[in-house]
Amino acid sequence: MLLGTPELRRAATVAAYVGVGSEPATGPLLAGLRAAGRRVLLPVLLPDLDLDWAVHTSDADLAPAPRGLLEPQGPRLGPDAVATADVVLVPGLAVSLAGLRLGRGGGSYDRALLRVPVGTPTWVLLHDDEVGLDVPGAAHDRHVTGAATPTRVVRF
Repeated sequence: MLLGTPELRRAATVAAYVGVGSEPATGPLLAGLRAAGRRVLLPVLLPDLDLDWAVHTSDADLAPAPRGLLEPQGPRLGPDAVATADVVLVPGLAVSLAGLRLGRGGGSYDRALLRVPVGTPTWVLLHDDEVGLDVPGAAHDRHVTGAATPTRVVRF
């Protein structure tokens, strides 16, 4: 469903992530993006919890990383590389109907989203029952522009 959206069909570069644990599985999405010729950037967690980025070339280039994550092993592009993405897909635990995203509390994606140009589609990937919830927020929080679940895409 997400791959068929106009935003992803037009995108040359997509910043995404590898879903782990109870997060929605992103493997088919990442494979679909690569098969469609999209450049896919995946995050690399830095010691200060900021995010660097690297190009995702195949599942074989993913390696276990701290906090149970899977990260690409290719050359690092720097934290500002996320600003080159035409669409940014982020993890979360919940999102309000106003686009306020609840993350895991480390601030990694809050910092990354501050680097994304205003107007760039930024969507949180969630399960259906995690959309439209009351989410606490702070003044520094950057809202996402949509949410994608296994059954729907919601634009805010």
